[in-house]
Amino acid sequence: MANDCEAWLNANPLDADDLSDSFLSGEEENGIITKNVKNEINGNWISAPNSIHEARLKAKAKRRLRKTSSRDSGRGDSFSDNGDPSRGTNGTVPPTSPKSKLLDRKSRAGKGRGLPKKGGAGGKGVWGPPGEVYDLEEVDVKDPNYDEAQENCVYETVVPPLEEGDFEKTLTPIVQEYFEHGDTNEVAELLGELNLGSMSSGVPMLAVSLALEAKASHRELTSRLLADLCGRVLSRRDVESSFDKLLRELPDLVLDTPGAPQLVGQFIARAVKDKILSKSYLDGYKGKVDCVHARAALDRAAVLLKMGMGGLRIDNLWGTGGGQRPVTQLVREMTLLLKEYLLSGDNKEAERCLRELEVPHFHHEFVYEAIVMVLESKGEKTFKMVLQLLKFLWVSSIITVDQMRRGYERVYMDIAEINIDVPRAYFILEQFVDKSFSAGFICEKLRDLCPSRGRKRFVSEGDGGRFKLESY
Repeated sequence: MANDCEAWLNANPLDADDLSDSFLSGEEENGIITKNVKNEINGNWISAPNSIHEARLKAKAKRRLRKTSSRDSGRGDSFSDNGDPSRGTNGTVPPTSPKSKLLDRKSRAGKGRGLPKKGGAGGKGVWGPPGEVYDLEEVDVKDPNYDEAQENCVYETVVPPLEEGDFEKTLTPIVQEYFEHGDTNEVAELLGELNLGSMSSGVPMLAVSLALEAKASHRELTSRLLADLCGRVLSRRDVESSFDKLLRELPDLVLDTPGAPQLVGQFIARAVKDKILSKSYLDGYKGKVDCVHARAALDRAAVLLKMGMGGLRIDNLWGTGGGQRPVTQLVREMTLLLKEYLLSGDNKEAERCLRELEVPHFHHEFVYEAIVMVLESKGEKTFKMVLQLLKFLWVSSIITVDQMRRGYERVYMDIAEINIDVPRAYFILEQFVDKSFSAGFICEKLRDLCPSRGRKRFVSEGDGGRFKLESY
């Protein structure tokens, strides 16, 4: 067909006006065809007059295809020969469909270098391209909400002052937590975030009141806390006011802590030594104190300060916490505790001294030293007193099961060396272990682990007098 059309065009050249693809006029629609048609309509060759309508529809479909393709290029829609749009081979959306580019920020106009529109700042919820710095917005004087008084305002975070009813409730957990971690900087930061106002003088009083009912190591931590807070959170005037309140409230503190006057006196002496109280603080109370307890506290502080001039280390007044002391010092103090107990026979005093050492993880050393002392003794008195003390400490839960077991096992391991200095060590140890099991503070398994020394015997009758090796 195409070859026939090309041969006919070469034989019959057409004018430019005959190639027009415009719509037919009204006369052509009424059946009147001009001489320029020459058996073709809009580029479609016809073989008979009854094909005019079909050729007209095909020309109209082609024009529609050219218009839509130029407008919607790249969308992937196409029209068939009958004018029906087709959606691909399998009816699916082709890859060039706009539905596959909903999240694509590249330009769809087919122009440019394929970069994101507006430099990547054209999407929903985007404030601008990366790295863009916004300038300060100038105040509009003509704005109806403009207030000239607020133009030079400085905004600050205002912390409301702490109420008196919440003072103790807020600071007590802070001090108790400090007794656990011992970090004065953390306490200073927490107090700096609070607006204490005129109640800042109550901080030393609260800390000392809690330390009176605590351990010696906690009192040492309290003295360090007061020394570190003075100048940062507290002033020397606050510390003086706090100790004045403590002296006035000593009659009430004695009800809960009988030794409060002596302890408060030690706190005052330590504060003077740390230079958070003036040296003339005690002189201001001379001849002006009527309370017996306050007078006792001031006398205790004066005596300690006078002894400090003679060489007493007031900075180590409360001692060092249990876990911070060297092992040799702890062993020496436990040995002195046992010797003092053998002289006095006071179980409660021995219990109190062992508690004050604050080394529950090291009580196995106390059990070990007590048993060794029994093995090295020559009389029955030490045997019975140590047995009675261990039973008392077991019943009062001062020494735990684990610490008691570890103390006995250490003796079992060292009995061979102890036997060198004490020939009867095996025999005494067996007796002590049996009595301990009868008293109920060691188990049967621990009793059976006790080593025993076998008797020496000959190997055979003709061995020349050789002895068999000892078995344990």
